[in-house]
Amino acid sequence: MSMTESLEEPVGTGPFAWYQRADRKVRRVFWTCSVAWTLDAMDALVYQYLIPVIIVAFGVTLAQAAAIASASYFASAIGGWMGGWLADKFGRVRILQLTILWFSVFSFLSGFAQTYEQLLFLRVLQGVGFGAEWAVGAVLLGEIVARKDRGKALGSVQSGVAVGSGLAALLAGPFVAMFEPELGWRIVFWIGILPALLIFFVRRGDDDSEVFKENKAKRDAEKKSVTPLEIFCPKYLRITALAALLAVGAQGAGYSVSSYLTTFLQNERGISASTAGIFVLLNSAGAFFGLIANAYFSDRFGRRMAFRMFGAAFIVATIVYLCAPLGSHAYLLIPAGFVQAFCQFGLYGSFGPYFTELFPTQIRASGQAFAYNFGRAVSGIFIQGVAILAATVALNVSMTVMGVIGVICALIATVLLPETVGRDLRELDEGRAPEATG
Repeated sequence: MSMTESLEEPVGTGPFAWYQRADRKVRRVFWTCSVAWTLDAMDALVYQYLIPVIIVAFGVTLAQAAAIASASYFASAIGGWMGGWLADKFGRVRILQLTILWFSVFSFLSGFAQTYEQLLFLRVLQGVGFGAEWAVGAVLLGEIVARKDRGKALGSVQSGVAVGSGLAALLAGPFVAMFEPELGWRIVFWIGILPALLIFFVRRGDDDSEVFKENKAKRDAEKKSVTPLEIFCPKYLRITALAALLAVGAQGAGYSVSSYLTTFLQNERGISASTAGIFVLLNSAGAFFGLIANAYFSDRFGRRMAFRMFGAAFIVATIVYLCAPLGSHAYLLIPAGFVQAFCQFGLYGSFGPYFTELFPTQIRASGQAFAYNFGRAVSGIFIQGVAILAATVALNVSMTVMGVIGVICALIATVLLPETVGRDLRELDEGRAPEATG
């Protein structure tokens, strides 16, 4: 079956119809990207959940501990952008393998840090690989799956962040509590070596998409080179800037809450560290369903509408969860946390398909990696902003304020960007893709 024919297949009616129709290549890439993203997200989020432990282990302040997360996200922007450019130049699969290996090794080495400065250095290097992995994998899967199922496939991959969040909560809470304080957090980072095994499950040449191979062959024949700065040329600058603003807003909103969630539960709700980890784990169930709901919603109603609906819901759910008088009652906090996580993580669900459909093939990985990871880097400002505001107002208020600011940024971007649902990538390469349809 040709790629063109597979793109024209009907969506089907069952929730997993897209996967049932997918060939072995699509399934193999899907599972590799899903597991890699799950473990990638686990390693990034576990540091945020370990902030109270890191503060004690290294004798640092909340702002200093948050600075490591911010620095890691900033490094991910640089690493992601360069990784995307390399994927456009040499192939998606080859760079996907490299980035998985890179972030796994430096995650593992983080467990050997003896000083604050060493941990900062290692987490920065980990961020370099962390930044490229999701974007390169999302581009690869987005190019080989049927276009009418692009949202469902990439949204399902994105749901791995919820599983990763749940695993991170288990590791940072009950798991760490099983060991001596100095040892527990180190073991958690050592577990980060596991994703390295995934590099053996994708095939360097065979698993690259046909649209990429065709585009690369055309570039080679015309002797055209790919540069990382091409995404900033006048033809693409507007899309690059708006996609980056969307990523800044959505991720800044989310990280304003998730980065301090265990700290909030312990310090303002009076919940123990291990119990807070269980609460966050239960929140992750809401996150998973939010991402899956977005995946189907965006294929049905459009990428922009998905961001708008989940953004508005995020504001309401976050205000209730953080500011309502829920006390430390599990019967109130657990359902409120489930709904908040559903909205927060659901807000991310359309990044993969939307960014794949915004950029042409020759700069797709560069543009997607830059936009997504620029959002990660600037979200460090939101993380620091919460810490700075918390010096003068309650932590829950500072988390809410920064979260709302993030959503506003994302909503502005959706007004100015085109709708792309169902876009044919070959038509986009030829400059024939339609503009906004809604």
